Amino acid sequence: MGVVAVGLSHHTSPLALRERLHFPPETIPAALRELQNRLHGGGAVILSTCNRVEIYAHHEKDAVALCDDIRAFIGCWHRIPDSEFVPSLYEHKGPEAVGHLFRVTASLDSLVVGEAQILGQVHEAFMLAQDQQTVDKVLSALFQRAFSVAKQVRTETRIGAGKVSVASIAVDLAVSIFIDLADKTVMIVGSGKMGESTLKSLLARGVGRILLVNRSAEKALVLAEELGGEAVPFEDLDEALTRADIVVTSTAAATPILSPGHFQRALRKRANAPMFVIDIAVPRNVDPAVNELDNVYLYDVDALKQAAAENLEARREEIDQCLRLVDDGVAKFVQWMQSLIAEPAILSISEELHGIRERELQKLLDAHPDLTGDQREAVTQMTRRIVNAILQRPMSQLKREVATDDPSFVLQLVRRIFGLKES
Repeated sequence: MGVVAVGLSHHTSPLALRERLHFPPETIPAALRELQNRLHGGGAVILSTCNRVEIYAHHEKDAVALCDDIRAFIGCWHRIPDSEFVPSLYEHKGPEAVGHLFRVTASLDSLVVGEAQILGQVHEAFMLAQDQQTVDKVLSALFQRAFSVAKQVRTETRIGAGKVSVASIAVDLAVSIFIDLADKTVMIVGSGKMGESTLKSLLARGVGRILLVNRSAEKALVLAEELGGEAVPFEDLDEALTRADIVVTSTAAATPILSPGHFQRALRKRANAPMFVIDIAVPRNVDPAVNELDNVYLYDVDALKQAAAENLEARREEIDQCLRLVDDGVAKFVQWMQSLIAEPAILSISEELHGIRERELQKLLDAHPDLTGDQREAVTQMTRRIVNAILQRPMSQLKREVATDDPSFVLQLVRRIFGLKES
């Protein structure tokens, strides 16, 4: 089977090397054309994400030679000596390459197992290669089967259940409290990356208004401009708190900056409307005693990480079942690949029988010159349907018969029976 996968990922290489080998989206069309020229045909797909750079290819040439060509292409395209990237490469051939693609597409090889983004990334890579006409029949079938297996994994297991990032869990908790975020106000205190990530996740879920509080007025203004929020001076923190339904704290303060007193005053002015507080700072920005107040729901980073760890562990428990689905998908694809061996024989048999049909049909038409054009066409179509019907069952059976480790005996027998030339 001339299918290979050559690449590296977060499992085998540092980010610095993945950055050097990355294919920006705008360069991939030219890279695909260059690669196919180097391979002299066949098919190729380039998958390049922040966590992996992989090339999938199919060719009639030997798999070892195909991998050699791909390695040479990578080094030449990126102008990197072999010694600097080849030790980090993995090469999968035949069924191993098929299984690797299926695991990648099903998010079993991801940094966060079960994340959904990789399926879209693989699909985009495939569609881009299709647009560049670098996908042959085998690669097209391979990727379509990969998408099918990935869908099966997600629908028949719980590999994607439960969020596994602090930001996404925080957002789910907010939705569980408020249901609809469209009329809610979120206030972010500080400018930590995790806090910003949480805020962006809330925005993606449709939160209505944003208040940005920072000791640096300049940072608050920059972030407010970027996200479309309102910058609030740090000294107005108390006033802003009364307007906030969701509070995200992410400052570098050594001691808590928000106490139970802050929230008691805010609750009185809010008529005890609920408040959801996400304290992502280490050390904590919010006094843990705040959680004892009615109508205040406080989660610190440890609580969120614990929830994430529990969800990730639940996903890992599903991996065995996922791998069984992948293995079944690989076996079916390998069987289909093996059945392609019969295609030259099937084509020869079809040509032979249709040749007989055409000769006998011509004799019939010559013997009945009085037939109209429509009658001649009707007879022609009828004879074609008869031959195709005769061929259908034995040809389907022939494909099944050759889907074994050694199809040579079956093909030799078929050639003898039908008097076909050796291919």
